[in-house]
Amino acid sequence: MNLKEPFVITISREIGSGGHTVGQILAEKLNTRFCDKDLIRSLEKKFNLSVSAIEKLKGEKKNWLTDFINFLKPVPSAKALGVDPKFTQEFLIDVTSDDIYKAETEILQAVANEGSCIIAGRSGFHVFRNHPNHLSVFITASEAYRVSRVVRKQGLSEESAKVLVKDIDQARENYIKRYTGVSRYDVRNYDLTINAEGYTEEQIADIILAAIDK
Repeated sequence: MNLKEPFVITISREIGSGGHTVGQILAEKLNTRFCDKDLIRSLEKKFNLSVSAIEKLKGEKKNWLTDFINFLKPVPSAKALGVDPKFTQEFLIDVTSDDIYKAETEILQAVANEGSCIIAGRSGFHVFRNHPNHLSVFITASEAYRVSRVVRKQGLSEESAKVLVKDIDQARENYIKRYTGVSRYDVRNYDLTINAEGYTEEQIADIILAAIDK
């Protein structure tokens, strides 16, 4: 990868691995943009959906929102769907997980077109798989390590943290498989795979920089 030309670094990570923080540190070291929650805010604005509703929608294997609305008659309230009530029911009917993925891809590509950036998650490894100046990174760790970190960072009980890690792992895997046709755990998707255990986020960022230099 050439840092003298516009580049994209995508960081895929398991919850609790510290990948988000690594992306932020790396962006600071390279003096470039870091994109993660800003993307979700763009989706929220585009579809008038709450962040929680978008994440729920993305994690389903099917067009969850459409199926759910068709199953319940009359059309359920926005509150029942976990969506901010200020948004119309009629608008919600037209939103599917396919729409979310398409919008996400459009936003990612628009961000990259504006210049160099580091993107955390959001299927970036697949969206930019043919980009001429792209480095794809996957950060992983054992379940015990990740649960421990979630307990510490989010103040959850160990039992709650285990449930959270399991649910988010499955939701992300469902989403990736549905729209990319591959498993997020297949290391062939990435240029660099790092086990976070035994390293600080700063050290992991330095490992990525060293890989770029080589």
